[in-house]
Amino acid sequence: MAFGIKRKEIREWKRKIDAGEIAFLTHYWIDERFPGCKTVTKVGCHDLNRLANWGKQYGLKKEWIHKREDGYSHYDLLGEKEKEILECEGLLDQYFRFKRT
Repeated sequence: MAFGIKRKEIREWKRKIDAGEIAFLTHYWIDERFPGCKTVTKVGCHDLNRLANWGKQYGLKKEWIHKREDGYSHYDLLGEKEKEILECEGLLDQYFRFKRT
């Protein structure tokens, strides 16, 4: 279940994906399969080759792309990998926004 974000943020993420950009969206996310993870960052791009090449630099496999028929395919980043990639991308503010105690 996703929560903690505004519709405006989702629209902006989708706009960037539609424009062929690499787009990031972090939100609260609870899933029993991933205990200890409270957030997920979705990294998407309409151009799946561009997205796969972007992911390759971080050791992400193209097979891990969540392919969606609606055009909003993305990687799901969790845990330490999420933090590591957001730091490298200069987007740690997205991570810490949801890590307040």
